[in-house]
Formats: sequence, structure tokens, C-alpha cells
Amino acid sequence: MIEAIAAGVRAGTVDPVELAERALARVGENCELNAVVHVDPDAARTAGRDGPLAGIPLLVKEIIEVKGWPHRCGSRVFADRVAAADAEIVRRARAAGAVLIGLSHSHEFAYGCTGTSNMAGPCRNPHDPGRMTGGSSSGSAAAVAAGIVPLALGTDTAGSVRVPAALCGVVGAVPHRGTLPTRGVFPLSVTLDRVGVLTASVADARYAVGVLAGTDLPDEPASAPRLGVLADPELLDCSAEVSDAYRAALDRFADAGAWVVEVKPPDWRLLTGTAFDLQGPEAAALHSELAAPVEDYQPDVRERLRVASEVPGWRYVRARDRIPTLNAELGRLLSTVDAVVFPTVPIVAPPLDATEAVVASGRAPVRDLLLRNNRPLNVTDYPALSIPLPSPGLPVGLQLIAADDPAAFAAAAWVERTLTAG
Repeated sequence: MIEAIAAGVRAGTVDPVELAERALARVGENCELNAVVHVDPDAARTAGRDGPLAGIPLLVKEIIEVKGWPHRCGSRVFADRVAAADAEIVRRARAAGAVLIGLSHSHEFAYGCTGTSNMAGPCRNPHDPGRMTGGSSSGSAAAVAAGIVPLALGTDTAGSVRVPAALCGVVGAVPHRGTLPTRGVFPLSVTLDRVGVLTASVADARYAVGVLAGTDLPDEPASAPRLGVLADPELLDCSAEVSDAYRAALDRFADAGAWVVEVKPPDWRLLTGTAFDLQGPEAAALHSELAAPVEDYQPDVRERLRVASEVPGWRYVRARDRIPTLNAELGRLLSTVDAVVFPTVPIVAPPLDATEAVVASGRAPVRDLLLRNNRPLNVTDYPALSIPLPSPGLPVGLQLIAADDPAAFAAAAWVERTLTAG
């Protein structure tokens, strides 16, 4: 646990320089994953010895500014760009004693959910390097899964923390909108963007979010929560591996005393369409201002920006007008339960070359499947976590949404404890 490690550093029983050296060594040992795109060994060895994150090795997603470090955002467009200042979230991490090891791989400009498009090449899944990590916080998830660092920062606009967390088998936490600052993060969609964390456990995610937000979050799991299960056949149309893990988890929750009840979600397709109509125009507007040569973009991002630029203005305006209503609708649902749970991603990690493929069952293209259960949340303000489910094969994630951060982390702690109980 990062809380215990930091306490050991402050007490002098854990050497922060040794922690940094081990993290740097693991970067080299796992270089084939391409999870880390920049390392600063000298900075890493200037280890923090005070603060609630004292000595904790940290990776920062490369779209987040770190003063003096490259700010490429995974793109040739920014090939020579250097950050002039720390992002606010980085400033807070430093102030808390975290030790910045380097920058983690991002899908170019965070505009993709596979983690395969970056000027440095694709990020690879630690469980099978021939498979994708998901994205866009690809390197952050892969690095935590590979044991390079215990904590990494990511961003989430349409699932960019939760998707790679699910495919790599780690915890991805996206707290309530505004909990963690976005100043100094290169934007994809200013309306939808959020900052999140990736860790090995719910306890670590809770502690990190609490420290970085400057707030107290519950450190004890809820007792037998009321869990809502979304009664939507499309959301539960999953591969056999995911479906089996999800159904087994629901049985364990019920056996442990949780009240598992079906609930009707808001109009998921309307939420999805609203998110698309917000994200695309905002991304297209930002990149039109850069006036960069189109050939400097990765092909998939170039095409995504082209499609985004064709969204009519009236659709963007109507999408913005719908936000309060959709937010209130999900809020009413969340007021009836402690949390809502459903699969984070309906498939396990696809092969690296399957980015545009349709899965074997013919359900949908890979990218659509990765986003399907994730994109709608960002239209609203509510927190979400992806938690690993027991599975005999590749990782499977369970998504949990709640009304506020304390409720989300309390329910998530209970879920994690139940899933890991002997």
C-alpha cells in the first residue's frame, strides 16, 4: 500500500532512493512494453522524504505538463515541445512528496482508446505483449500492471483511465468532476476531460485521490451495499470471458450479503451521442488552432479529427443543452443505490493489429466496444472506478459508478474485499 510505504519513508525505515532505483530498473526491464516514453533518472533520485506521498514513485501521462520535460502528447506535432510549468496535479503530487520517475505513453493527444497510436509506437499489454493496453492512458495502466510504479496519473474523456485499467488488470479511478484539477493537461474536450489515477488496489486509489484532492475519503469498506445492475441487454452483451467473470462476481456479492437489484439506466444511446457531439467539435476546434500539417498526425487520429470537424454546430449546442438533464437523470438513479456495477469493457484485450477489426462475434468494431460502457459517464459529473474481476485468462474489469467520491470508494472497497476474500 502506498500509504504504508510513504509512512515508512517518513519514519526512515524505507529508503526513497532505493524505491526510485527499483522503479528505474523496472522501466528498463519492461522496455518492450513501451509504457514509459521519458525517464529522468536524476530527478527521480532526488527523492521526497516528507508528505503523504513521501518517496512514492510516480509516472505522469505525457499529455500532462511537467516543467522541463518533453510535452509531446505522443505526437510529431509537438515533437520538440518542452513544458514550461508543472500542471496543477503535478504540483500537488510534488508537494505531497511523490517522486516523478518519468512520462507514460498516451494515445496521440489522448484521442484514442487503444493505446496503439503514438510517435513512439504502440503500448503493449503486460499480460500479453501481442495485445493492446487500451487507452488513452495506456502507459499508466501498463506500468502499474507491470509493477514499474505503484501510482500513475491518467486522464479520462471517454474512458481513457477505465478502459486500460480493465484491459491491464489494475484499478482505475476517475473521481467526481472537479475533484482533481485539469489545469496544465493538454485538452481533448474541455467539457468532458477529467484527471484520474491508476493503482494496484482500491485502497491505493482512494488514498492517492484523497491526497491529491486535499480531502478525506473513507478508508473502510461499506457494509453489504445495495448494488444496482443495469438492465440493458446491449451493455451486458459481452464476450464469454467477460460475461462469466461478471456473473460470478454478482453471485459473490449476493452471497456476501449485498442487495443486488436491477435498475434501468438513463438513455445510454442519448448519453453516448451527446458525448460524441461534445468531444468531436471541441477537439476539432483546438487542433484547427494548432494549424499543424495533417501528415504529422497518426492516421487514426487524423481521421477522427476529420470526422469531428463535420459535426454540425447545432448538434454541439443541443448536446451542451442536454447536460444538466442527463446529469440529473443519472443522479436520480444513483440516489436509489450505493453504486451501480457493470462490465467496464465487454471484451478482453484485443490483439494490437485489431484496432479497426470487428470482433469474431460480429458485434461491433473494437474501438466501439472499448468505448461503449465508458463514454456516457463523462457527460455527467459522477465518479467511477474500474476494478479487476477474478478471471482465469486475460484481465476483466468491473465498472462501479456512485453518487459521490466517498460512496464510490466505500462501495469499491467492499467489492474488492469480497472479490479477493478466500
